[in-house]
Amino acid sequence: MFGSLLGRRVLNAEDTPYITGVNTPMREELTIENLEVVGTIPPALRGRYLRMGPNPMHPSPSRHHWFAGDGMIHGVRIEDGKALWYRNRWIRSNAVSDALDEERTPGPRHLFDTVNTNVLGYGGTTFGLIEAGSTPVVIGETLETERYTDFAGTLHGGLSAHPHVDPLTGEMLAVSYDAAKWGTIRYLAIGPDGTVRREAKIPVRSGPMIHDFAFTGRFAILLDLPVTFSLISAISGYQFPYRWNEDHEARIGLLPRDGGAEDVVWCPLDPCFVFHAVNAHDAADGSVVLDLVVHDRMFWRRTSGPDSERCSLERWTIDPEARTVTRTTLDPAPQEFPRCDERRLGQPYRYAYTMAMIDPFLGTGLFKQDLVNGTRQAHDFRPGPPPVRIHLRTGP
Repeated sequence: MFGSLLGRRVLNAEDTPYITGVNTPMREELTIENLEVVGTIPPALRGRYLRMGPNPMHPSPSRHHWFAGDGMIHGVRIEDGKALWYRNRWIRSNAVSDALDEERTPGPRHLFDTVNTNVLGYGGTTFGLIEAGSTPVVIGETLETERYTDFAGTLHGGLSAHPHVDPLTGEMLAVSYDAAKWGTIRYLAIGPDGTVRREAKIPVRSGPMIHDFAFTGRFAILLDLPVTFSLISAISGYQFPYRWNEDHEARIGLLPRDGGAEDVVWCPLDPCFVFHAVNAHDAADGSVVLDLVVHDRMFWRRTSGPDSERCSLERWTIDPEARTVTRTTLDPAPQEFPRCDERRLGQPYRYAYTMAMIDPFLGTGLFKQDLVNGTRQAHDFRPGPPPVRIHLRTGP
C-alpha cells in the first residue's frame, strides 16, 4: 500500500510469493464480451461483480510486498442470465497514467494516490478504496478511473479499506488512519449526499494499522492492536513499514457514535491482530458482542506479506462497565475474509460466511457458520482454483 512513499530494500526472492501463481500480475487490460456461461445464472442476479487488488506494473521479485503495487479492478457484467462482459483496468494513479502515457486523473490527492484494496458502492457511486492516506477514486460503469474525491472537500485525509454502511441510518461509517500521522485515528460518518457529516479524532500511540472496524447501534468499535508503524522499517526501505510491536498495548475501544475522544471506553486484551470483523451488536445486558477473525500475531518475521501462525473465528464480549473483554473461540479452523448479510450489520444475526485457509492468505473453500446452533457447513474447491472473498447478494 505504501510503496510509493518509501525507498526500496532488497529482499530474498523466496520471501516474495505474491507475484507468482494466483498472484501473478496481469500484463494488459482486456475487454471480453459475451462470455460463455457454464451452468445457469439466476435471472434475478443482475449488475456488476467487481474485485480490486494489487497488480504491480513492474514488480521486482526481490523487493515486492503483497499490499504494495498498482491497483487493478476486475469486473463482470451479468444481466438476464448472461455474462455480457469482463473487463480489467488499472487504477489511474499518477504513476500508472504516466506509464501509459495518458493524462493524469483529476481530483484531490492526500499523501499518496495508489488505490488497490477494495470496491464499495454507495449513494449511486462506485468507490475504489485503500487505507493509510489516499483519497478514494470514483469508478465508472466500464471500470475507468473517473476522478479522486474528497467528498466535496469534507474528507480531511484518507478514508479506509473497509467502510461499512449502516442499513438502519443509511450512513457510510469508517475508521481512518494516516501513515504520516501516527498519533491520531479518525471516525467518520458520511451521508448519502456524499459529504462527511461527522468526524471524531481519537488519539493513539505508535500509529496502529487499522484495516477494519465494526459498529453497533450505540458504538463504533476501534481495534488498536500491536501492528504499528515502524520508522526503522521505513528508513530501511521496506515497501510496507508496519511490523508487530510487542511494546504496544492491545486494546479495543467503544466510541459512542455521537461522542468524541473523551467518551471512548478502552478495554485491554491479550496481544493479537485482526484484519477483518464479521459483525457486532448491542446485547440486552448492556454488553457489546463482536465476531471477528483473530490472528495470533502479524508481520513479525516476513517482509513480503502476512505471516501469522494461527487464526480462528472468535466472539468477543465487551463489558463497557467493567472494561473487560471475554474471548470465545467459535471455530478454531483457519479462516479469513468473513462476511454476513449486510442488512444485519450492527444488529443481531445468525450466519457468517468465511474462506477456509491453508496459508495466511490462500483459500481452499468456504465455510457457512451458524452462530445460533454452533454448526458449520463447508465446501472445498480443490482441486480447482482457490475461491475469492465471499460477496452476498441481498434482495429478492
